[in-house]
Amino acid sequence: MKRMIQCFCIAGALLALATFAPVAYADGRDYNDGPVVNVSSIRTVDGHLDEYMHWLATTYKKLMEAQKKAGLITSYSVMVVEARGPNDPDIYLITEYKNWAALDGLGNKADAISAEVEGSLDQSNHAMADRAKIRTILGSRTMQVAVLK
Repeated sequence: MKRMIQCFCIAGALLALATFAPVAYADGRDYNDGPVVNVSSIRTVDGHLDEYMHWLATTYKKLMEAQKKAGLITSYSVMVVEARGPNDPDIYLITEYKNWAALDGLGNKADAISAEVEGSLDQSNHAMADRAKIRTILGSRTMQVAVLK
């Protein structure tokens, strides 16, 4: 009799686990939150693409590598695209962050790295103003990757 009660208890426990386990694991979403990505759209002034690409390959790369080393970003990339009209970008700058929380206080941290790489924050700001002569920032968009399950 005792053995039979144990069997019923074990069977009941297994039935309860089988019934409630899918509910515990299913959150109703078919994806998980992935990294946060910022995409900046850049249009270079005609005849200045190589000059801007040189800046990207030197100073920009140093800045991004320093931010990566400091743990502010997880990755970055530069995409050169065919502009289909006069108001379309010809370069996309893509920066990946671990999550939305990585953006908290990012400005001050990035400014400190810019000052370190470019000499001072004033020099960094002056260099940014100079780049405005060879490129236009058309805008940027920040989004989160949906990692499908």
